[in-house]
Amino acid sequence: MKFFRWLKKSPKTAEEPQKTSLQEPVKPPKAAPKIGRVKIGDALPRVEDDALIQGLGQYVDDIDIGPALTVNFYRSTSATGTIESIEVADALEIEGVEAIFTGVDVASIGKLAVNPMLEHMAELDYPILSPGELKAVGEPIAAILSTTGTAGLDAIDSIYVEINQESTPRASLEDAADSAPALHQQWQDGDPSVLEMSNWRQVSTEIQHPRLAPSPMENRAIAVRYNPADDSLTVYHSTQTPHRARSELARMIGIPIEKIRVIAPDVGGAFGMKASLYPEEVFTVWAAWDQKTSTKWISTRNEDLLSATHGRGLKTKGTLYFDEEGYFKGLTANVEAPLGHWLPNSAAIPAWNAARMLPGPYNIDTYHLTTNGRSLNTGPVGIYRGAGRPEAITLLERLVDMAARSLNMNPVEIRQKNLLPAAALPTKRASGADLDSGDYRALLQRLVEETGYPTKKETSPPGTLKGTGLSFYVEPCGRGWESASVTLHTDGTVSAETGGSSQGHGRETAFRQILSDILDIEFDKIALKHGDTESCPEGIGALASRSTAIGGSALKIAAEEALAKAGGALPPTEEITISLRYENEGEAWGYGAYLAEISIDEMTGQLTVDHITCLDDAGTIINPTMVEGQIMGGIAQGIGEATMEQILYSEDGQLITGSLMDYAMPRASDMPSLSISKFQTPSPNNLLGAKGVGEAGTIAAPVAILNAAYDALEDYGVTDLQMPLTSEKIWRAMNDRREG
Repeated sequence: MKFFRWLKKSPKTAEEPQKTSLQEPVKPPKAAPKIGRVKIGDALPRVEDDALIQGLGQYVDDIDIGPALTVNFYRSTSATGTIESIEVADALEIEGVEAIFTGVDVASIGKLAVNPMLEHMAELDYPILSPGELKAVGEPIAAILSTTGTAGLDAIDSIYVEINQESTPRASLEDAADSAPALHQQWQDGDPSVLEMSNWRQVSTEIQHPRLAPSPMENRAIAVRYNPADDSLTVYHSTQTPHRARSELARMIGIPIEKIRVIAPDVGGAFGMKASLYPEEVFTVWAAWDQKTSTKWISTRNEDLLSATHGRGLKTKGTLYFDEEGYFKGLTANVEAPLGHWLPNSAAIPAWNAARMLPGPYNIDTYHLTTNGRSLNTGPVGIYRGAGRPEAITLLERLVDMAARSLNMNPVEIRQKNLLPAAALPTKRASGADLDSGDYRALLQRLVEETGYPTKKETSPPGTLKGTGLSFYVEPCGRGWESASVTLHTDGTVSAETGGSSQGHGRETAFRQILSDILDIEFDKIALKHGDTESCPEGIGALASRSTAIGGSALKIAAEEALAKAGGALPPTEEITISLRYENEGEAWGYGAYLAEISIDEMTGQLTVDHITCLDDAGTIINPTMVEGQIMGGIAQGIGEATMEQILYSEDGQLITGSLMDYAMPRASDMPSLSISKFQTPSPNNLLGAKGVGEAGTIAAPVAILNAAYDALEDYGVTDLQMPLTSEKIWRAMNDRREG
C-alpha cells in the first residue's frame, strides 16, 4: 500500500504576531488584598484563585496566536487490522480544508523516550499517524489542517478508509496472559522458598483495579505559533513537563532546540495524564514547523477518553504469611499491569511502584515481588494520581485485614504488632525503597484516640448495613533534581524562577511563601515565574508529589545563598542572582492512616460513604490550607475508583465508556463529611523536610472503603468484591450468598 500527502493548496501562513507570551486579559482582575510577611506553616489562601474565579485564567485555548490552522484527526474504528486504502478526494473539496496527511508524511519523526524504570523493558511502536497496521480504536490515521474546526470535522466524515480486520485484539489482561511481557522485574529479600514449606498461617487475595480516566477539567491542548521573523516556534502546551516537552519535540522532529519555546500557561488539571507527549501534540508541532504556519489542536472529551492515557487497571495477587500471634513472616506478590499500544514516558511507573513499595510500612523480612506489563490493543496507560501506590497499598491492606479476621483480632492490633517502629527508620528495601522517617505506630494510635475505633461501632438501623474500614499507607514522594533562580533587586523586590510547573495546585502561593519566610520580606514583593522554557531554568516538572519537596528545596537554598551573598541586607547595594540545580539525597516517604465509615442499603446494594477520617504525615507543611485541599481532591478521586469509575472495552476492543454519559465520576453530593488531621515528621532527604500529600487520598481512601464494605457485609459472608463497588455488584454479591 502507498500513502501520500494530499495538499489542495499551500496552507495559509499566519501573519507575524507581536511576540507576547500571552494575550492580555479582557479586563484586569480585581485587586487582591496586600499580603505582608508570611512564614512556612501559615494558612495562606491561594493567590492564584482571584483571577481564576473571575474567569480571567489563561488556558491554552484562551491564547491568541493569530491566524492558525486547526488540526483534526481521523481515527481508527477498529482495534486491529491493516489499512488497505484511504480516499480523501471528497474531504479535500470541503471549503477550508487546506491539507491532509497520513503515516508516510510523518515517518521521519522519532520515537518518544520512555523512562527506563525497570530492568527489562521492550520497545513498542510510537506511530504519530498509523503507517498501516492498526493497534487500537482511536489511533490517528489521518490529520486534517483546516481554517476552521467545522471544516476539519466535515472532512473527517468525508474520508473513507478500508480496513482488513484479520486478527483478534487483546483487550484485557486475560487476553494477553500468554504474551511476553513488555515490562518485567522482580525483587526479593530473605529466602521466599521457605514460606511455602512453613507451617505458618496464610491468606491470599487477588485485586483487579478498574481502569480509570484521569479526566482533568481542561482537555489536552496545544497551540503552536510560528514566528516567520526568526523561523521559530512558540508552543503553548497544557502540560506537566514543559522542559521535557521542549527537548523531546526538538529531538523527535529535528528542530534546533533554540528554535522552540514551550510555555505551560494556566493548566486546568493533569493528574499524570499530561506528563507525556501525545502523537497528536507531536503532529501539531511538526505541522507548524513543516508548513511554516501556526497550528492548534484542542482535544474533545471523547478524544481524551479514547486516546489519552488511562490509569490503574492493574491486577495484583498476594499471599501474606503470619504466625498464631499475628506477627507477619513473609509476603509474595505478583503485579500485572496493562499497557496500551504505545508507551508514554512514564509507562513503567505504575508497574514499578505497585511492586517495589511492598511490604510497605510493615516489618516483613522475607518477600518475593514480581511485576509485569503487557501490551494491549487499547488506549495508552500511564501514570494517574498515585501511579502504582494505590495498587500496592490496596493489596497489602486487604491481606492485613484478612489476616486479622482469620485470627479474630481487631484491625488496629494486628497493624500495631507489625508496623515498623520509629527506631527502625530509615529502612532500606531490596527494591531500593528507602522509608526515611516517621512514627507509624504513634500516628495509628492517634487515629484510634480521635475516632474511638474499633470499640465505638455504630449500630446499623433496619435495612442498612454499616461498615468501618481502616487503611495504613506509605508513599514515595519526591526524588531526583530540580532547578531554581532567585534574584534580589536593589529596590527590595525579589524575582524567582523555578524549573517546576503547576497544574492548579497553588505552586505560586507555596513557593512565594517559602521565599517570604527565608528572606523575611513581604509576600507581595516576590514575583515567581514557572512553566516557560525561555524565562525559567531547565527542570523536570510537576510529577509524583515531588514539586514542593524538591522544587521548594531548590528555591530555599538559592534564597539562602543570595541572602548570604548580600550580607543579610535587603535590599542589596547591587543586584544579586543565584541560580542552581538541587538534587535531594533520597526519597521522601509520606504515610498516614484513614478510617472510612460506609452504609449499604440492604435492599438495593447502594453504598454510601458517610465519613472519612484521615491522618497524614506530610513532613514539614508549607501551607496547611493547601494541604487540606490536596487531601480533599485525592479523596474525591479515591471515592471515584472505589465506587463508580471504570473504563470498559468490549471483547473486540471497542471503548464502551466513550463519554461522560457512560463514564461516572463523583459529584459534590457523593462526597462524605471529612475529618482531616495532620502529623509532621520532617523528612531528612530534602532541605525543607517536606513529604508529598497530593496523592494520599487516592492511595488510602479506596482500600479503606473496600475494607469497610467487607465489614458491612460480614454477616453475608461475602469474600470477593472488586472495585468499583456499584450497587449492582454489591446486590449480586449479597443475593448470591442468600441463594447459597
